Amino acid sequence: MARAMYDYTKTVLKKVSFNSDLFCKELKKALNRLLPHEINELTIWLKEFTANKPELYVCMSIVRN
Repeated sequence: MARAMYDYTKTVLKKVSFNSDLFCKELKKALNRLLPHEINELTIWLKEFTANKPELYVCMSIVRN
């Protein structure tokens, strides 16, 4: 079940990546739902996903806090 939430989170983040405000909002929700090891995995995924999307770099500060 927990893995399903992680996969769902990635799907949602991909779909809202066109808008940095929505992306940040969904990322905050995900950080409240996911387990600590899933947050670590998500952080790695986010670094790869946002590598060529500078408009989403603002949201990366949410993960680091």
